[in-house]
Amino acid sequence: MKIVIPGGTGQVGGVLTRALRAAGHEVVVISRSAGVRWDGHTLGPWADEINGADVVINLAGRSVSCRYNAENLQQMMRSRVDSARVVGEAIAKADDPPAVWLQMSTATIYAHRFDAPNDEETGVLGGREPDVPGYWAYSVEIAKRWEAELEEADTPATRKVALRSAMVMSPDRGGVFDYLSWMARLGLGGPVAGGRQYVSWIHDDDFVRAVALLIREPISGAVNLAAPGPVPQREFMRELRRAWHVPVGLPATSWMAEIGAFALRTDTELLLKSRRVVPGRLQDAGFEFHFPNWREAAQNLAERRR
Repeated sequence: MKIVIPGGTGQVGGVLTRALRAAGHEVVVISRSAGVRWDGHTLGPWADEINGADVVINLAGRSVSCRYNAENLQQMMRSRVDSARVVGEAIAKADDPPAVWLQMSTATIYAHRFDAPNDEETGVLGGREPDVPGYWAYSVEIAKRWEAELEEADTPATRKVALRSAMVMSPDRGGVFDYLSWMARLGLGGPVAGGRQYVSWIHDDDFVRAVALLIREPISGAVNLAAPGPVPQREFMRELRRAWHVPVGLPATSWMAEIGAFALRTDTELLLKSRRVVPGRLQDAGFEFHFPNWREAAQNLAERRR
């Protein structure tokens, strides 16, 4: 198959590109910096790659690893909404449109909660939670607008799937697992603000296999890409320390996390929001996770990273 990946130069794009090429597929990456070039918001010669392609997987969007100030949040909104819109325009314009459009979304669309997991059918969308920072609602609005562009695109010949992905864990340098492992190995991987908040994640092997299933099976709409075993942050970091043979991790209060996030030019929402997300539709489709539990996943990733 010919698979086109707009925004495919990041960590997740690298994971998918390697796996898809290893499986014998032709992969075309579209980005601002490598492969076929685009600006992410206007049609251009890059759209010719979509005409005749079998699958489009749109991963484009500004990295969430930044300070969540007004300017960066607006850039996140524009980059996601504009890229989804223009990919939809390219598909609508194509004489031979792709059969499948997988559009990246995020598990952040769900509410900050501790009481129950969020699946696609009964999950609570966020934006109205009490006692959380107001800008958290903007992150949810970004996800909603992202998915709205997919839903509203006039592409009747193309099946559309919104990938509500949790953090994709791979051993690649610069990825989220690398960053969290760095913290753990420095002895900083303890509970943050008590550590009750849930962490949802998916192993890169399962992420690739889930994408392959969604290309293959007639599934449309929103799909959670997350392992079935989200865990509290306290347990998540304990198992990560175990994988790196680090016995102790210093705890951090909310204000300590804020100082650390400021120094690292990121935001505490990534640490403090409880993302308790489970893969209802994947499991209903018969998908079997190779790494359903974080302990085994962390061990595997650490061994590969070494």
